[in-house]
Amino acid sequence: MYPEERQHAIATLVAERGRVQVAAVAEEFGVTTETVRRDLALLERAGTLRRVHGGAVPAGALALVEPGLGERHGTRTEQKRKIAAAALDLLPGTDGSLILDGGSTTAALADVLPVDRRLYVATNSVPIATRLSVPTGVTLHVLGGRVRGITQTAVGDSTVRALADLRVDVVFLGTNGISVAHGFSTPDEAEAATKRAMVRAAQRSVVLADSSKLGREHLVRFAALEDVDVLVTDAEADPADVSELEQAGIEVVVA
Repeated sequence: MYPEERQHAIATLVAERGRVQVAAVAEEFGVTTETVRRDLALLERAGTLRRVHGGAVPAGALALVEPGLGERHGTRTEQKRKIAAAALDLLPGTDGSLILDGGSTTAALADVLPVDRRLYVATNSVPIATRLSVPTGVTLHVLGGRVRGITQTAVGDSTVRALADLRVDVVFLGTNGISVAHGFSTPDEAEAATKRAMVRAAQRSVVLADSSKLGREHLVRFAALEDVDVLVTDAEADPADVSELEQAGIEVVVA
């Protein structure tokens, strides 16, 4: 079977079944899982389907709706724990400063921040601010603004203006999607504007994202590839995706 024939057959399976798994497709067509992932990436770029963790669904199956923070906290927790542990090596030294974006993976980093190191931490996340409000070496700065219920983060003009007055060593960002073509993206315009302001406020930008975000694109780009210095992801990341990002100039840390 030629690649074009296989890709057409895969697209047909997705349309008929509503969802396919990479491993099952590889077995059905007698090819490697890496080949299937490449096929899915091509079909996604063509608008035929959308990749999700472990497989693919029809292009129209994903609405422009974000999962709630509670739902995200309950998924891929082990991968997020490993990402947070690896991100500790990217923290500034004593008396350094950082911004923690909202999200379940950045919250995992907040949980393991060293208590014996003096750090200035600014965040727009209500849950992260609550975690860091207990007495530690952290000097906590909470960014104000309108709080989005779905992400429990402050966004909007007042948040962006507050960030314009800050200059920190490093920002740790979450993202909904990462692709070479579209960069780092999120479904909401206000979230994107806030993340964009965070990137401008930091000398170094680090994105913390599990491997399910790789190859995905959402409505609004908040950072181009060249705006981000480091991506920390998990060991399930497709090596082809990692290589493509590295060739684009991003340092990729696989936890």
